[in-house]
Amino acid sequence: MDAIRLSVTGRTQEENVKALRRHRVVPGVVYGNKMPNTLLKCGEQDLHRAYVKAGESTIVELELDGKNVPVLIHSVSFDPVTDRFEHVDFYALDMTKKVKTHVPLHLEGEAPAVKGLGAILVTVHNEVLVSCLPKDLPHHLPVDLTKLENFHDTITVANLMVPSGVTIEDSPQTVLITVQEPRAVEEELPVAAAPAEGDAAAASAEGGEAPKADAAAAPAPEKEEKKK
Repeated sequence: MDAIRLSVTGRTQEENVKALRRHRVVPGVVYGNKMPNTLLKCGEQDLHRAYVKAGESTIVELELDGKNVPVLIHSVSFDPVTDRFEHVDFYALDMTKKVKTHVPLHLEGEAPAVKGLGAILVTVHNEVLVSCLPKDLPHHLPVDLTKLENFHDTITVANLMVPSGVTIEDSPQTVLITVQEPRAVEEELPVAAAPAEGDAAAASAEGGEAPKADAAAAPAPEKEEKKK
């Protein structure tokens, strides 16, 4: 993969971040590797392109003040209404020291249990925590689904093919993917009991509903005698 570059500029504490966002500029900060917290800003579209390519597990070269700073996109926040970038944090890397970060899983192939048995594929975890030198960071880790042949088969951390120099920090027994039986068809609701023959006949003759038992048992109200 070609180096992913992102041009950024410094910003001051006094700059209005809401005004920046209105102009499609994303406020952010870079820190780490003995680097003091440095406020910065970058174009929204530029950040989008870098984030799509790099995610949070691939090195991005920040072009800041004439220098290239290797970083990871540590975290991003989005507007809950527009889903646009609100803020971005970059973590500056020391290329000689190991770093821990989450790497996404990439599902490959088709599970025979899904194709042949109608099983449901369940993703329990879609990323794992790895430790390695920045240069060895994988963009993703492949998961071979063709091993899932029967109901309840699983793929765990121990089943992953891990590149040289990369260590997965999660337990080897951690289940990542599994297949389950298809959900049972919901039982049909019981059909309401048919009315008794006598009630049904009476209802038919009167052109209305069959009388209710409670109503039939209740005594008729006494009529007041008219005064002569």
